[in-house]
Amino acid sequence: MINALLLAFAQAAAPAAQAPFELGVPVDCEIGADCFVQNYYDHDPTADRTDYMCGRLSYDDHKGTDIRAGSMTLMEQGVPVIASADGVVVGARDGEPDISVRERGREAVQGREAGNGVNIRHGGGWTTQYSHMKKGSVAVKVGDQVKRGDKLGEIGLSGFTEFPHVHLTVRKDGERLDPYVGRPGEYKCGDPREPLWTDAALKALEYRPTGVLAVGFAATQPKAELARKGVYDGRAISRERPLVFWVDAFGVQKGDEQNFRMSGPEGVLIDNQRTLEESNVSWFAFAGKKAPAGGWTPGEYSMKYTLERDGVLVASKDASIRID
Repeated sequence: MINALLLAFAQAAAPAAQAPFELGVPVDCEIGADCFVQNYYDHDPTADRTDYMCGRLSYDDHKGTDIRAGSMTLMEQGVPVIASADGVVVGARDGEPDISVRERGREAVQGREAGNGVNIRHGGGWTTQYSHMKKGSVAVKVGDQVKRGDKLGEIGLSGFTEFPHVHLTVRKDGERLDPYVGRPGEYKCGDPREPLWTDAALKALEYRPTGVLAVGFAATQPKAELARKGVYDGRAISRERPLVFWVDAFGVQKGDEQNFRMSGPEGVLIDNQRTLEESNVSWFAFAGKKAPAGGWTPGEYSMKYTLERDGVLVASKDASIRID
């Protein structure tokens, strides 16, 4: 009886086992449709780059995970950044403009490279940092307690960045690590991994080596920066102007087969296939056709973009426009 009581007392006095640190998806949007993981943590110690899957979706010394909005239009509409885990806010900044560093210049963001953002302490030595959020969107302040899923702000273009996204940095005892790997120290492709993501988050944020961010139409040769700013969105095409279809993609590889196919009331108008000669993390391309004599036939025009790798479809997107 005494031994039983002592055992019960020992069990009651023993500290509860600490739950493993897990991260939820840090954005509230549809991954693979509205938002995409564009850059992963760089594990190459040289001036080259290698993501955790032996791919090249990173850049030299990139120590975080970039989740981007598919377009500036989506960013302007508002894409919530949310807490990945429970914790307390230990840092917050707002007020930095949403302007690409290409326009502002590097000196303008010196000391504020992270732009608008939030730092959260989770206990056990874990912290997360959310950077490049939209001006005026930061919804928490230092000292606030947050729960996983609470809104912190919105995806933006502040600080040292060229596209709308949130950069998630994960630290353990001050050391940055890759949430897809889950442990500090050197990692080589193929080494065992212990991802920090919850099962649901890992499924949503699964590795996508290639994808299409956005497509659209223009009446002139489109420029990547203008397309990404939404300049061509919603614009009508007159019957007398050229009809150009553009695509903004990521993760294309040398040897990929790219195809633009356009159809209209009179049948196939464009069937443009090209073998890509280089690999690029960011890829902007277009195909178009001048209006025929007398102008385009009024009606619906559709375009489909496909990207094949070794005979396998790896990305595709279509769109349509009506010309009256």
